[in-house]
Amino acid sequence: MKKAERMVAALFILGLLAGCDKSDGQEALSPTEAHHDSHIGHKSEEHGDAKRMQADFSFKTGAAKAKEDAELAVHITDSEGNPVNDFELNHEKLLHLIVVSEDLSYFSHLHPSYQGNGIFHLPLRFPAGGKYKVFADFKPVGGNNTTVGEWLEVEGTTLKAEAIQVDLGRVKEVEDKEIALSPIKLKANEETALTFSFRDARTKEQITDLEPYLGATGHVVILSRDAGHYLHVHPLDEASTGPEARFVTSFPQPGIYKIWGQFQHRGKVITVPFVVQVE
Repeated sequence: MKKAERMVAALFILGLLAGCDKSDGQEALSPTEAHHDSHIGHKSEEHGDAKRMQADFSFKTGAAKAKEDAELAVHITDSEGNPVNDFELNHEKLLHLIVVSEDLSYFSHLHPSYQGNGIFHLPLRFPAGGKYKVFADFKPVGGNNTTVGEWLEVEGTTLKAEAIQVDLGRVKEVEDKEIALSPIKLKANEETALTFSFRDARTKEQITDLEPYLGATGHVVILSRDAGHYLHVHPLDEASTGPEARFVTSFPQPGIYKIWGQFQHRGKVITVPFVVQVE
């Protein structure tokens, strides 16, 4: 083989190897796709470590079926496939698991139990068949906040997808509470303070006795319409009890996003969703 032909063949092989670098369906989200905003607005997520974290999601029975109990195992490993054994408590939990349906109509924030050797277990029951995205949100000891997401297929009858419509009004009534979200206009790549305001839906009196939820006044999860961008945001004042809870974040690009705010009042967790347009 001539020298020029050998060079072309080598370049072709390198191209094939580069194209096989990612595992099927799994996303170790980049800084623009996933980040955590702390109570002072600092983005603490970094994904450039040599030992990039990975998560394997699997069901004990091999597949999950709608409306049936399924045991989900989440196995956290480093880039070399070695189990990650030690995790830091992150808002009172070692791992936060976010589950959403493809149309974002279903949302669940769960906390699997740690079994050791990098493995977490959790019983799950999906409301219908179809595609769901799961996000494992954790921080290894000595490492950075990390989020890994993957689409899972659930067997069973699927439901008609709900349209993702922007909420023109930013006031929702949930559990006898009137919750407002501001500001109305949102712009990409700008630091934004999202403010949730709380009133009693009947008396219109301000609610000033919010309780800590996972060690803070509340938590906010934000996903882009295609679930490709994930943001987990913590409050500016973690000790606030209302009538407002403020969260600082930055939307990575224009488009439609769904926001879930989670708070606790009188022993009950409240989840309030808003769909917003980011310019």
